[in-house]
Amino acid sequence: MSDLAAPAYLAAEDLSVFGRDVWWLVVIKAVFCFAFLMITVLFSIVWERKVVAWMQLRIGPNRHGPWGMLQSLADGVKLMLKEDLIVKRADKVVYVLAPIVAAIPAFMAIAVIPFGPADNQISIFGQRTTMQLTDLPIAMLYILAVASVGIYGIVLAGWSSGSTYPLLGGLRSCAQMISYEIAMGAAFASVFLYSGSMSTSEIVAQQEDRWFVVLLPVSFLIYIVTMVGETNRAPFDMPESEGDLVGGFNTEYSSIKFALFMLAEYVNMVTVSAVSVTLFLGGWRAPWPISTFWEGANHGWWPMLWFVVKVQLLLFFFIWLRGTLPRVRYDQLMKLGWKVLIPVSVVWLMLVATVRTLRNENYDFADIALYVGGGVLVLLLLSFVADMFRERGERKDAREESQEPTAFDPMAGGFPVPPLPGQELPPVPRRRPRRERELVVSGGPDTDSDGSDGTRDGKEASDGR
Repeated sequence: MSDLAAPAYLAAEDLSVFGRDVWWLVVIKAVFCFAFLMITVLFSIVWERKVVAWMQLRIGPNRHGPWGMLQSLADGVKLMLKEDLIVKRADKVVYVLAPIVAAIPAFMAIAVIPFGPADNQISIFGQRTTMQLTDLPIAMLYILAVASVGIYGIVLAGWSSGSTYPLLGGLRSCAQMISYEIAMGAAFASVFLYSGSMSTSEIVAQQEDRWFVVLLPVSFLIYIVTMVGETNRAPFDMPESEGDLVGGFNTEYSSIKFALFMLAEYVNMVTVSAVSVTLFLGGWRAPWPISTFWEGANHGWWPMLWFVVKVQLLLFFFIWLRGTLPRVRYDQLMKLGWKVLIPVSVVWLMLVATVRTLRNENYDFADIALYVGGGVLVLLLLSFVADMFRERGERKDAREESQEPTAFDPMAGGFPVPPLPGQELPPVPRRRPRRERELVVSGGPDTDSDGSDGTRDGKEASDGR
């Protein structure tokens, strides 16, 4: 890496503006972050019900409050007033702590999300401060770590319930969230390579000229899929599949503890949407048409408006998926995570790292496109040759198997199936002759078998007795 290109690649992180606030201002900003998440969750629940009702041509909530806007608040009050039950076989300590462990990490990630630029401070009660609670040089690793802690709450909830179906739901959710976090981390790494930083404020600052959704479209698509799997939302809501798991890890929960799991799910939706906006959609920056003719669009309180609008659009995407796509099977979900997303994210990360290295070595864009395109063509050619030889081997094995007659199994897969052309049903076992059926070990008549069919054999046997 040349000395001239190093400062452009390794962006200088100036986080000195953070950590200077007085204690009461830190408390106000923390309360604001908590209130922002809670209000967004209350709005998202009502919005989800109304949008899904509109998609399904039915009436949504319209009783509680004007236009049904207080429906989610009424649901929260209802859950809090319900009877709080603890099952007899549950591990009570873990059973009570599991919803708390699942809910608290969902609120912690918002601490490093910027609502506005760090160099444009606002005034709160005469104190100048940034529109962000705090920032870290490794803020994105902090977000990944916090998201990983939330998995323990779901796993412990399924295990501590003392029931089979919650345990299966907890294990399903754990495997799903861990597998999708791997591809999510690879998508983050591509952003780190382009921004040269893991600080959220610096990542947004590096998107001044062009958003990363344009430079890294594959990383954006991978993250969109992984954030749906990470939040256990449809069509990836495997832990809550009522057909085979009754309700998932929270089957044995009720009242406020059940409400905490639902709160954690919706807060996670807001959090992953905020992370997506920060990494790929310019963060608090105004959209392209507005930022070109209005210089004050990214100053004052306006950045918070653009940030909230982008988050709401991604929340609408969650709702749209739920009202459009059916639930996939669990094997399809894991196949998508391990066989598609992880290989694609790793290959894309290698490609991004190659391009960044060539750019840092002052190669022209034409040379970079030539090298990268040549490498991609070589990989495609090798994969084509490998697939051709594999297909030949499969055809040879199929011909060898077709020459050998295979026995027909009428109960293949557990269900009766008709024979195909060239197959014959196995011989049906015949009933024993009448005299053999009348013989038993004791020498007497077989009254049970003869009398059960109600024929003349039962009558004759009774006469012989």
